[in-house]
Amino acid sequence: MSGRFKMKIVTDFAAAHLLRGYPGPCSRLHGHNWKIEVEVSATRLDEIGMGMDFRDIKTATKEVIDQMDHRHLNELPPFDEINPTAENIAAHIYQQLAKKVNDDRVSVHTVTVWETERACVSYTEEK
Repeated sequence: MSGRFKMKIVTDFAAAHLLRGYPGPCSRLHGHNWKIEVEVSATRLDEIGMGMDFRDIKTATKEVIDQMDHRHLNELPPFDEINPTAENIAAHIYQQLAKKVNDDRVSVHTVTVWETERACVSYTEEK
């Protein structure tokens, strides 16, 4: 059995949203300071002994979340068509990061979105 390396960064962004069809106060416009955890997996290390440089993970993540930072998520694709739930936000960030990061050695493993300090959701795709 071969080992794997997992690198994780934590960042955040602020954004507003509302949940269409939700039977409660979350159907009204409100905001969160979303905490984002990104875990990347490497099957082997690079020539200097890294799975993936934390700086590169942070940069790729920033490129994705900057599109949502200080915005009304319901106005942005894909959330103009699907509800900007923590689940859908996690899947969206994962899929956008995978386009930037994944190669034959490294891949996005898990994205966790914290809506509050006590409530989060993690998204991963089976390999």
